[in-house]
Amino acid sequence: MKQLPSKEQVLDWIRDNPSKSSKRDVARAFGIKGSDRIELKRILKQLTDEGHLEKRRKTYRGPDELPPVSVLLVNKPTPDGDLTASPMEWDSDSPAPQITYVSSKRDVALKEGDRILARLSPSADPDFKYQAHLIRRIGTGPRHILGIYRVGSEGGRLVPIDKKASREFIVPGGEANGAKDGELVEATNISRSSSVGLGRVRIVERLGDPMAPKSVSLIAIVEHGIPDHFPDEVIAEAEKAKPVALGERRDLRDLPLFTIDPSDARDHDDAICAVPDDDPKNDGGFIVWVAIADVAHYVRPGNELDREAKKRGNSSYFPDRVAPMLPDALSGDLCSLHEGVDRPCVAVRIALNSAGKKLSHEFHRAMMRSPASLSYEQAQAAADGTYDEMTEPLAKPIADLFAAYACAVKARNERQPLNLDLPERKIILSEQGEVLSVAFRDRFDAHKLVEEFMVTANVCAAETLEAKKQRLLYRVHEEPSPEKLDSLRETAQAAGLTLAKGQVLKTLHLNKLLDAAAGTEDSEVINMTVLRSMTQAYYAPENFGHFGLNLKRYAHFTSPIRRYSDLIVHRALVSAHGWGDDGLTPEDIEALADTGDWISQTERRSMLAERDTTDRYLAAYLSERVGNEFSGRVSGIARFGLFVKLDETGADGMIPLSSLGREYWVYSRESNSLTGDKSGRVISVGMPATVRLAEAAPITGGLLLELLEVGGKPMPTSDRGRKSFSKGRKLVKSRRKKSRR
Repeated sequence: MKQLPSKEQVLDWIRDNPSKSSKRDVARAFGIKGSDRIELKRILKQLTDEGHLEKRRKTYRGPDELPPVSVLLVNKPTPDGDLTASPMEWDSDSPAPQITYVSSKRDVALKEGDRILARLSPSADPDFKYQAHLIRRIGTGPRHILGIYRVGSEGGRLVPIDKKASREFIVPGGEANGAKDGELVEATNISRSSSVGLGRVRIVERLGDPMAPKSVSLIAIVEHGIPDHFPDEVIAEAEKAKPVALGERRDLRDLPLFTIDPSDARDHDDAICAVPDDDPKNDGGFIVWVAIADVAHYVRPGNELDREAKKRGNSSYFPDRVAPMLPDALSGDLCSLHEGVDRPCVAVRIALNSAGKKLSHEFHRAMMRSPASLSYEQAQAAADGTYDEMTEPLAKPIADLFAAYACAVKARNERQPLNLDLPERKIILSEQGEVLSVAFRDRFDAHKLVEEFMVTANVCAAETLEAKKQRLLYRVHEEPSPEKLDSLRETAQAAGLTLAKGQVLKTLHLNKLLDAAAGTEDSEVINMTVLRSMTQAYYAPENFGHFGLNLKRYAHFTSPIRRYSDLIVHRALVSAHGWGDDGLTPEDIEALADTGDWISQTERRSMLAERDTTDRYLAAYLSERVGNEFSGRVSGIARFGLFVKLDETGADGMIPLSSLGREYWVYSRESNSLTGDKSGRVISVGMPATVRLAEAAPITGGLLLELLEVGGKPMPTSDRGRKSFSKGRKLVKSRRKKSRR
């Protein structure tokens, strides 16, 4: 038997080889073969359990390590003229690592504020942990800057809202556009590229009070670096696009392919219908058609639209606006499946039997004409027998579609995808953008129907491309880590529920836990904890399956208007079927891994921006109720305090640890709890709580709470607790995102 390496040797090797750190790489490095791999797996699990490593995407790295391919922000040059960079996302409590940029002759010239996708390797310079090698630049320094205008003795200044901005800007005389001191403004950079010192900007729009409702989403857009202005050349290319002729496409205009979307939908990229199968061998079965806008026809590899769409990665949606992936000439017109007009599409014909099992499928590049654009409410009302003038002519197609869904539900129940039940908040705004109310969205069978058939279409895309040996981007969702499952078990036990150990985890086991919690006061906390135990899904050219959906292969195909991943899959289908010259190029295929990494990052960026916007709106809504008491549940525990989710709005507020009386509280990461050293009192996730709203900060979205009662028992008050809120305010913004993941 070969001498196995020690845990220290394995850990040292992974730290020295961050780009090659899968179990296979470690085994190869130490010459481990055969049954010895089982022992290596045990060593890696021990290192993971002990917190020395984290397992992500089948690779291992230290908890404070960056992935080998990361998105970085280029910093101000050093006095020696060298460029450094910092990670765009850093979730550890420890300081972000120092990164030096290593250029090559082929690299583009970079400057402060540029965002780059880079490959990282250990740095030989002791002052830096990593050295970065450019893959590509994905964003330049800001052309449009959002900030607060200030009038000083030496003229105007712009103080950027973006917390990553390292300097202010000068507003020269005559460039203030009438802005007043303290106003939120949007400015454009007018500095020459060779200028030194502070940059110079021109104010192009006055947005008024930075605390005003319409400023909320703008601040999130700028903070997270989401592009919200299309370059002129991109707009021009979109506006040159023309409607598509039928040509060699399959004519599906006689099918009742209608869209079902939210009533406030900004685009319509998918349509569905179902007809009873006339094949006598498939008695009780259906033919389901899913048609998706043919974005690939317009957004071709390498054109201006493609470059901009790839840079954005996806659309970002906010309560009052959208930052789209494509200009409105496409997303709102030629690529949107509006009723009564011909639209090019890529459609999949799916044969389902009476038990919902998929018998066959085939793809077509086609032409469709939607008879109606329905809302979820309209579709559900029609299915329940209540029609309006739009749905009455579609009574039979709607009934057939819901009958096909009834079959599909049987197969879904047998498959047992993760069945989370989480209420979705809906911010109701006035015409002026003020928050009128916070409600929870209704969820109908119509929602589930659309989701189920979109999932089926996505599976069909992955299966077809695999069968045709065509490269693609998969949507990957790996199983939860052992540490997160242990935390979930602790939460379940606190609620009197169980999640058994010693078995290969399946979604079936999690669904049993969710079913046991359904209808109880712990239901939402259990659902949230199960969600938080999941790994984050991502895009990759390698298939590791989709744990949450319990599928062996899965690819995003159904939303190419708003996701670049889906556009890649459409191009792969074009290439696989030989439909035209607008499929995947060799360059696309070579860059699939980097593209997957990048659009996984942009997806995360949009999620954070959308969440921050919701938090700010909730903070604005609650700001007039400071001092009021609210009921809620403990939703998170951290070293610095705890979070409580309010029952009424679903908002999360923070309670600083130092405000919990005079005793010392011991934080346990394993049990996700706090224990008082004197009283022995335990506070854990899921406990009911009564809190007082101490502060609401709309500019950051932070809520500061005072804990009055938890687990049915009152909390002691003290001067120390009162004084601690000033410290808590500083923590609200910087900590709240990390502990709610």
